[in-house]
Amino acid sequence: MPFISLAGAPAGSRRAVAGFVVAVSTLLAAAAAGAQESRSDQVPPQDTPYPGTVAIHVDASDTAQGIFRVHETIPVAAGPLTLLYPQWIPGAHSPSGPIAMLAGLRLGAGGKPLMWKRDKYNVYAFHVDVPAGVSSIDADFQYLSSRDDGFEITDRMMDMSWSSMALYPAGYFSRDITFAPSVTLAHGWQFGTALERADRDRASQSGDTVTFKPVTFNNLVDSPIYAGQYFKRVDLNPGGATPVHLDIVADAPKYLEMTPEQLNAHRALVTQAVKLFGSHHYDHYDFLFSLSDVLGGNGTEHHQSSEDGLDADYFTAWSDNAPGRDLLAHEYTHSWNGKFRRPADLWTPNFNVPMGDSLLWVYEGQTQYWGYVLTARAGLWTPQQFRDALAMTAANYERNRPGFQWRTLEDTTNDATAAHRMGLPYRSWQMSEDYYSGGQMMWLDVDAMLRALTRDKKSLDDFAHAFFGVDDGSYVTKTYTFDDVAAALNGVAAYDWAGFLRARVATLDPPLQDGLAATGWKLVYTDQQSDYEKQYDSRHEPARHLYNFAWSIGLTLNDKNEVNDVRWNGPAFKAGISTGATLIAVNGEACTNEALKAAIAAAKGGKAPIQLLLKYQGGYRTVPVDYHDGLQYPHLVRIEGTPDYLGEIIAARK
Repeated sequence: MPFISLAGAPAGSRRAVAGFVVAVSTLLAAAAAGAQESRSDQVPPQDTPYPGTVAIHVDASDTAQGIFRVHETIPVAAGPLTLLYPQWIPGAHSPSGPIAMLAGLRLGAGGKPLMWKRDKYNVYAFHVDVPAGVSSIDADFQYLSSRDDGFEITDRMMDMSWSSMALYPAGYFSRDITFAPSVTLAHGWQFGTALERADRDRASQSGDTVTFKPVTFNNLVDSPIYAGQYFKRVDLNPGGATPVHLDIVADAPKYLEMTPEQLNAHRALVTQAVKLFGSHHYDHYDFLFSLSDVLGGNGTEHHQSSEDGLDADYFTAWSDNAPGRDLLAHEYTHSWNGKFRRPADLWTPNFNVPMGDSLLWVYEGQTQYWGYVLTARAGLWTPQQFRDALAMTAANYERNRPGFQWRTLEDTTNDATAAHRMGLPYRSWQMSEDYYSGGQMMWLDVDAMLRALTRDKKSLDDFAHAFFGVDDGSYVTKTYTFDDVAAALNGVAAYDWAGFLRARVATLDPPLQDGLAATGWKLVYTDQQSDYEKQYDSRHEPARHLYNFAWSIGLTLNDKNEVNDVRWNGPAFKAGISTGATLIAVNGEACTNEALKAAIAAAKGGKAPIQLLLKYQGGYRTVPVDYHDGLQYPHLVRIEGTPDYLGEIIAARK
């Protein structure tokens, strides 16, 4: 149990913490007593084949109520059996398996019900005693998908994750359990998945039911299905030895159409990624791509596919939607970084053994870096769009991350587990998974340093080729440690890379801005938004909609004028503004994005504060914000007389 200090805490807090300590101590004592019992859910998984094949069928045809109906037939032997529901889901980096959505569980054998009991301490484990003479049991349950936000199925499409649909026997590595999967889709729907049909020559589809080849459970969980009424499959590697496809489901047929230029840019993404890494670690790859204003947006990596979701008008409003275009490149990079090469503490034998996230600044941080770079190299972004996107990231780490005063970049790798990706009241101070973009800024610095050390003969491309490009064609996971990363960098150019990395991931106030100047560019602020940032503001998906005044008065708003972050110790914070408040009026005028901009601009160089009328917790109050430096929007400009490494970094590889 960790040490908890009560010194300096308010009396009420001390009582609450003391009560928590007593409660935890009592729980641990009870757990210790319970440890005398047989806990098959806690028996270390064994790397030995599970006898027999688990048959699983999911009826996913209920598009109206969003109910997935699951039937499994599980080979068993007589005696105690524990079934597990996946808890630690790869890509989520946290114990977030949606166990609350499992309902109606019934176990049976030979037509007779079997009583089950959930584990006393582990809600993801179900115990059952298998009677003598029984060689298989049936499991039936429903997965009840969200009906009010983040839809997994609509009347036009679905995103189905097998990790949400399956129970599996405890005590085995997931790679040692074989599943025979099948699914029933809504009538007439088409689908994309990395799974292979049971027999491609003789159709493995009976009506709306599709049967797939048997597959190990780890690969089943790694192979979601996107399906929909409006579907299109696009070849992104024509003539190539290894197939790569873009499997698109859309809200309407018109959203499936792309121009030749858009098609070429997406094909170039595949070409540029393979040139970068010098290998591939899949025998086929499918981008599962939803274009919808209803289905929940998504971005989840898999070894031979990825779940990608953006707005319905991704293709049809191309000139106005540069933000978000790096999604495909990011998730594709994960096939190399995260799925093939994986931090040693993130590899687990099954989905109920806790994962360690300590190296997510490599897994996600470098993927974020390559996601931006490959988007530019492929032509999905122009060089200016790349620079404008990078400027916004850099500005956050110059002005909007005071949280580095108390925690390190490495410590933010705990955020997925600690916060479960929920909204935070003061993100600039608490921070939230900054290993993504903070890691991106650090890897830019590494790239610049490699170029400087080798007189521009080598770069982070060489590291990527050496580190992720090994064992071409293999997709057996190859783990790594911090020392492996430092050693691989030393293989490109000799330097104290261990010290360099620790100075950025394991210290307070890390120098994450150094990479910009080292690549020949600097961050400046003007009162004009870049075209990229204007597009970012104009996107209509509520979850991502943001009016960003973090770099000026120190707050951000969503499309309902609700304050969703206040920069810690910034002007708005010092005025007493809280997240969760709704901005009603600015200087007596009804609040709009443009009205707030005009008020900030008008206050520049003056003395009168900006008057904000806020609604919060049922009351209204006017808050004067003492800010007079005008609108502040980030841009990158060249440092004259220095090498333009940034231009070299995003140039397409021939």
